[in-house]
Amino acid sequence: MEALKNKIESIWSDRSLLEQEDSKVAIREVLELLDKGKIRVAEPDGDHWIVHEWIKKAVLMYFPIQEMKTIECGPLEFHDKIPLKKDYKSQGVRVVPHAIARHGAFLEKGVIMMPSYVNLGAWVGSGTMVDTWATVGSCAQIGRNVHLSGGVGIGGVLEPLQATPTIIEDNCFIGSRCIVVEGVIVRQEAVLGAGVVLTKSTHIIDITSDNPITYKGEVPARSVVIPGSYAKQFPAGSYNVNCALIIGKRKESTDKKTSLNDALRDHSVSV
Repeated sequence: MEALKNKIESIWSDRSLLEQEDSKVAIREVLELLDKGKIRVAEPDGDHWIVHEWIKKAVLMYFPIQEMKTIECGPLEFHDKIPLKKDYKSQGVRVVPHAIARHGAFLEKGVIMMPSYVNLGAWVGSGTMVDTWATVGSCAQIGRNVHLSGGVGIGGVLEPLQATPTIIEDNCFIGSRCIVVEGVIVRQEAVLGAGVVLTKSTHIIDITSDNPITYKGEVPARSVVIPGSYAKQFPAGSYNVNCALIIGKRKESTDKKTSLNDALRDHSVSV
């Protein structure tokens, strides 16, 4: 793996090497390893996430070495550089018609894809449901037993290289039409109510005690979150700005489904 990493770094430093066949083989090997889940763009290390920049470099260099091709799927036709993921049966993944994953995305055994989209470099854990019209962007990391509800948009990231991909940790519930982008991390067992929008600059305000606590770029574990707004002064006057409000916590319970149901019911969260 170290030799492969060094090869990718050398190609990145000298793009003229992209013309050489051995360079193309190395880049495609990285995408094959990503596709099979043998490597990840980012992986957890305790409470932190390690981003492997060399893998993101390989993904970026995959595009220029690929040729446009016509891809036929029954009566459907596509024209693209990136092949589609195949052989779901052997991988133990359920894929409903009109769901699409690109080569270089990894779907762990037990993933369910309703009509949805998973881009290359992404990693999706076992037991996760990618619901109707949900999208998982390039290099996003989705944990195990996550529910991405209808229309959820999980942003992708390739550049800047040091940027952390958007991450949804294990056992999270992401409500309908939520948007999570720009490398935001949603920690384990968090619940996002319908319509929550999270960017790196979004204020995530915990209002469960007398004094509010504001987070940016990260939703704490087991938080129950709904859309909100706060007043901000501008030269033209005071206007309401979107934010996210932490209104409670999921119970620490071994029964995750009971914990989730309690959180949704107790806090009247729309999903």
